[in-house]
Amino acid sequence: MDASESTTEERESGLKPPRRRWAMDTRPLRRPAYRRLWGSTIVTAVGSQLTAVAVPKQIYDITGSSAWVGAASLAGLVPLIVFALWGGAIADTMDRRKLLLITNIGIAVTSLLFWLQAFVGLESVGALMLLLAVQQAFWGLNAPARNASIARLVPEDELPAAGALGSTVMQTGQVAGPLLAGALIPVIGLPELYLIDALALCVTVWAVYRLPSLPPLAGTAVRRAGVKEIAAGFRYISGHTVLLLSFLADIIAMVLGMPRALFPQLASQTYAPYGEGLALGLLFAAIPVGAVLGGLFSGTFSRARRHGWMVIGAVVAWGVAITGFGLSRNLWIAVVFLALAGVADMVSMVFRGAILLSAATDEMRGRMQGVFTVVVAGGPRLADVLHGTAGSAFGPRTAVAGGGLMVVAVMLVLAAAVPALRRYRV
Repeated sequence: MDASESTTEERESGLKPPRRRWAMDTRPLRRPAYRRLWGSTIVTAVGSQLTAVAVPKQIYDITGSSAWVGAASLAGLVPLIVFALWGGAIADTMDRRKLLLITNIGIAVTSLLFWLQAFVGLESVGALMLLLAVQQAFWGLNAPARNASIARLVPEDELPAAGALGSTVMQTGQVAGPLLAGALIPVIGLPELYLIDALALCVTVWAVYRLPSLPPLAGTAVRRAGVKEIAAGFRYISGHTVLLLSFLADIIAMVLGMPRALFPQLASQTYAPYGEGLALGLLFAAIPVGAVLGGLFSGTFSRARRHGWMVIGAVVAWGVAITGFGLSRNLWIAVVFLALAGVADMVSMVFRGAILLSAATDEMRGRMQGVFTVVVAGGPRLADVLHGTAGSAFGPRTAVAGGGLMVVAVMLVLAAAVPALRRYRV
């Protein structure tokens, strides 16, 4: 067999040569519909972060108060939770492509209104908080439909790879977006950040428009998206242990082990000799950078079949890395531990997402993704309260290390007590 024949066989079998199996698995990008959806994410991942920076910056410029910035975050969280749960139910009752079109247009119009109020110099915190609430409501309606659609665009064995591709893009946006915003504000001004986001969303609308229709599958009962359907989603979770455990795994990792609320205190105290500004920037960037690196090397895990064990191992590795971060007095060692935590978080996201899409039926996927959106958005915010309180009581390093150890202990106990997650495989 010559080299060309070998390459052809590898291409036909969908396998990478051994030397490339560590690299990101790009098989889902061979499918035009998924490629369009993923391509639109590249643009909006950065654009959305421009707005995420611009809103708190504008509120602080108007009020000079960090308390108002925090209040705005809460104003966006409540509608996100409510509409993510409702949006999940809607995504199970109508064409998901149509829902994505409506919500992406809504987000784009909201971004345009953000630009307009900044352009005319309105300087109203109330208007900003209202627009933020509307934007997050649209996002809550959008996210479940978007995530649930992936299982209709790629085969089951490519779901981990699709999750890695999507998560890598989003994490890259969390790094590049704020850096780009910081560079652009002195050059073009704050209002134009909103306008760039609105224009980027036009690309997303066009990409979604070109997706195939994604109505409920044949045989699915016709129903309305109301409170009863949302409640049915929670009953479905309670009756499927592996789904419940996948949510609990993320809650354990994020609530007990996400230390971002303590980054400012650590930067000003523990790592002050390195420069407070440098330390703070590195601490906030380290986890997303680690997640991006994990995505780039996701070929090493995207073909795993024991998805439950991958989630368990990733959460335990997250806890160990966070513990190491809490014990580190050297800034660069601390950053390495946080980056390792980011890699573990990427692995956890990929396989929890794959479990949600493969273990749930299509008529329930929207509601599962709605709950997933709430857990992902709410967990870190609960962690901010918990770690902030613990840091004040016991000191930041003790709080961080203690939280990491609790993640490891609770996850291992849960995995030992309830075998469903250990046994889950595809």
